[in-house]
Amino acid sequence: MGICPAFILAAKVMQSEGMDLFEAGLQARLEKDQPLAARLRPRRLEEFIGQEHILGQGRLLRRAIQADQLSSLVFYGPPGTGKTTLAVVIANTTSSHFISLNAVLAGVADIRRAIEEAQERRKLHQQRTILFVDEVHRFNKAQQDALLPWVENGIVTLIGATTENPYFSVNRPLLSRSRVFQLKALDEEGLRRIALQALSDPRGYTHLKVQLDPAALDHLVNVSNGDARTLLNALELAVETTPPDAQGRIAVNLEVAEESIQRRALLYDKEGDYHFDTISAFIKSLRGSDPDAAMYWLARMVYAGEDPHFLFRRMLIFASEDVGLADPQALPVVVAAAEAFDRVGLPEGRFPLAQAALYLATAPKSNSVFAFFDALAAVEKEQEEEVPSHLKDASRDSEGFGHGANYLYPHAYRDHWVAQQYLPASLQGRLFYQPSDQGYEAQLGTQVQRRREVQLAAMVEGRIGSQEVLTFSPPDKERERWLQRVAGEASGQLAAVRQQLFASLALQRHQVVLDLQARSGLLTWEALRQVPEGGVWALCPDKASAVVLQETANHLAELDRPVVLHGPLSHLAALVEERSPGQRFDAVVGHHALGSLTDKAEAVRQLRHLLQPGGCVCLAESLPRRAQRLYALAGLAGVEEGVRERLVRAEEAIYTDQGNALVNWDAADVEALFRAAGFTQVHVRVETQQANRRLTVPQLAQWFNPGGETHHTYAHYLGRLLSEEEVHLVRRAFERELANRRVAWSSTQLFLVAR
Repeated sequence: MGICPAFILAAKVMQSEGMDLFEAGLQARLEKDQPLAARLRPRRLEEFIGQEHILGQGRLLRRAIQADQLSSLVFYGPPGTGKTTLAVVIANTTSSHFISLNAVLAGVADIRRAIEEAQERRKLHQQRTILFVDEVHRFNKAQQDALLPWVENGIVTLIGATTENPYFSVNRPLLSRSRVFQLKALDEEGLRRIALQALSDPRGYTHLKVQLDPAALDHLVNVSNGDARTLLNALELAVETTPPDAQGRIAVNLEVAEESIQRRALLYDKEGDYHFDTISAFIKSLRGSDPDAAMYWLARMVYAGEDPHFLFRRMLIFASEDVGLADPQALPVVVAAAEAFDRVGLPEGRFPLAQAALYLATAPKSNSVFAFFDALAAVEKEQEEEVPSHLKDASRDSEGFGHGANYLYPHAYRDHWVAQQYLPASLQGRLFYQPSDQGYEAQLGTQVQRRREVQLAAMVEGRIGSQEVLTFSPPDKERERWLQRVAGEASGQLAAVRQQLFASLALQRHQVVLDLQARSGLLTWEALRQVPEGGVWALCPDKASAVVLQETANHLAELDRPVVLHGPLSHLAALVEERSPGQRFDAVVGHHALGSLTDKAEAVRQLRHLLQPGGCVCLAESLPRRAQRLYALAGLAGVEEGVRERLVRAEEAIYTDQGNALVNWDAADVEALFRAAGFTQVHVRVETQQANRRLTVPQLAQWFNPGGETHHTYAHYLGRLLSEEEVHLVRRAFERELANRRVAWSSTQLFLVAR
């Protein structure tokens, strides 16, 4: 018989507070008698397998556990993915007092006792308390409300574990004060590691000579369906029920494995997330006209024991909602299949069930029946109009009020139709029904459109009335306001660049992001907003900018701050390794990061090395080679033609200098660098923008200053082909024609997305 995980946690707490010899002996016997899955439960973060998306290096949850700075948490995911195990890891890691409850067994009285204990420890020992609630969705509203004030005032830090969607099963006020982390079913590699660990771990079967055939392991992993507990229970059954041979070996072959776990246990319940998610996938497959996917999701639901009447009910709705008049036979076909199922029952009834699904999946689609709901919305929102007089009942008061007068009887006209307004006056010309161009309805659409055109023409002519002209971490308001302020302090053009970069990244909240050029924090603060459960690293080119960025970040809580590095991009890999060995990033973002680098190829190789598999680099770079030419802005009146020609050659030479790392590259060169570094998907887009720019006298003076040995000005480059007197002449022409005037200034930006 298994031991409740809540009991294990409570026992660990008792052990930390001291027990007598009898209690210690009892605890040892209990642990020895536990199922294999309970004995092998990881005790430290390093032993935990899987869930890299929330526990990978650099992610918020891992940092919070290691730093013992946990806020209230909710772990959500299917069985056997490690929710309770994470609580055990936290219990063994934290310096806080740890209390465990199981929502199935506990009530309000248990909550009160836990709160009283937490208050006592805070008062006497200044010790925080973590309250772990397993199956937290089983708490009713009153029980969850009883927790709320103590979570809010910090007496307890709540850790809840649930297999139900917390956004439906946990009270909104409690959820808004907690970070939610979703755990996923383990992949095959993780399950294999767990099974092999069971054979080599002293808590497992290292004392036995277990020989696990590869085929048997494949079967156990495959049928476990991502559930570590199911895998270990099956392995335990196989080992414990297989007698050893003459050499003492326990041979677990495919036959033994199949006897231990014969049928895949699907993650499915008739009232929870798996039910709604699977029926949603089925309906969307029908709507997308994919009969293969429709058969798969239908089979999954039937295999899991879904009520066929529920499936027929959804298909009846679909036949009208998504097929409609594109195939008027869809509804009768599903009705007939449902009646056939009621007559024959299971298992033969699966034939008409599948036939109905295949018919709907392959039928032409139209959702024109939504015309009714558009009309219903008009009835609900708009002022009620009288029935037009010519449409009113004429049988009672046609003589007194003229009801029904001027009604045109369609059957008296050719084709049994006549242009006539049937809507109230305020709705004349309103269209609700939009025929599709699919199947049978395509023919209807042509007819309806022609008649509408005639009605519209008659209405315009004034014969039938007038025309009418006819859209999770809990929110931290202080943090969000601060980030919005610092992230919003950018010009419109910079803000547009930032928006394009992050739109291409499509970040998930748990990911780890690196900002390559964090001098101003333009991208750093936006990254912090988008990955609240992940992490952000920022590389500053020099110590001064790093200090400024760090000082600005100190307004945030410690766990929310970015990791700030300073140094050249060419040293990035070494800087990251020194700070956190093995750190990898899900996304790298940068603005003006590569432009002036001498060895861009090495920088790109470092980025490839620092990315997680499937990671993405998104960069915005100015293209100096395509910069605005100054000679094109001025007419240069009074400058001789020969001087003009040499001026053009001198300025163009600036952008063709192969020794200048700032200009000796273009979009194609950057794309080639990323492909050579091993990026399999590289998309480059070049965007040229025109803006009205005002040129000031100081700016012109800066262009024509002599410059120095390391800083070459515009005048320096002109001096290669023009004499000093000619440069002076050009300067005077620029000042006459451009000073304090607005000019059309062209700038070219490169956007790169590489995966």
